Amino acid sequence: MTAAILYTIIILTSLGIVAAFVLYFVAQRFKVYEDPKIDLVEAVLPGANCGGCGFAGCRNFAEQLVKAETLDDLYCPVGGKETMEKIAALLGKEVVSQDSRVAVLRCNGACEYRPRTNVYDGVATCSIAAALYGGETGCQYGCLGFGDCVEACKFDALHMDQETGLPVVNDENCTACGACVKACPKDLFELRKRWKGNRKIYVACMNEDKGGIARKNCSVACIGCAKCFKVCPHDAITMKNNLAFIDSDKCKLCRKCAPECPTNCILEIGFPVKKPRPENLPEEQNKPVEPGIEPADTTAKNTISGKEEKQ
Repeated sequence: MTAAILYTIIILTSLGIVAAFVLYFVAQRFKVYEDPKIDLVEAVLPGANCGGCGFAGCRNFAEQLVKAETLDDLYCPVGGKETMEKIAALLGKEVVSQDSRVAVLRCNGACEYRPRTNVYDGVATCSIAAALYGGETGCQYGCLGFGDCVEACKFDALHMDQETGLPVVNDENCTACGACVKACPKDLFELRKRWKGNRKIYVACMNEDKGGIARKNCSVACIGCAKCFKVCPHDAITMKNNLAFIDSDKCKLCRKCAPECPTNCILEIGFPVKKPRPENLPEEQNKPVEPGIEPADTTAKNTISGKEEKQ
């Protein structure tokens, strides 16, 4: 009995040792080499795993950063410029500077601007509603208002405005990860250049219908009049499919386009209120005075000319 137990222990121990050697050699034979820089790069990344970089997560993005010859087409929107510069220094590569971005909703069709034509009685998600029909209003391009974008945002940068029925972007929390862009079935979100003071000018409309139809369905819709296109001095505005678009990379925030819009679909956000230009004044007084040059004494000039007329 004692011998049987001893033989059993010896056999099992021998089998365990043989199995261990086999597993060791197999592991060495099929071992996948992983660059230790991947762990270093991943530690620098914010760890949001949002997919805004175009990859499955921060680990996958770190692998691509290490393998890539250049970082030209690779960018972390959450970490931004500072994070990319740290990674470039770590890998000994150069990074192309990119402007920070922020999400905007290209729809201003609040409840007061878009008359409701029907009532949706189904699953309250934008994706399902968009697959079934155009929406509860006559505008088939506008926001459905069920908040898929809010659910997709991991940074608490979106919330639904109960008064307007539209999502509102919190610029301070927005990381431009692009989750809202992917979640919106109407493609209403756009990542635009982030200006100082969160200033922005953009066309808050995606309606491609002709002017009369667009305005009938929404009073603040773009009617494709091209007035903004004609006054833009920087070639930042293009017209396509009865719709104006302002390129945030070309726009200089001159604000010449917004006053020309007859439907007020061009939004100006973050700017100080313009002071009204004085009326009923001579043209010389309305002209801006250059620094270091005293304004002309128009009163004296008018008095002299008045004497000449009397003579």
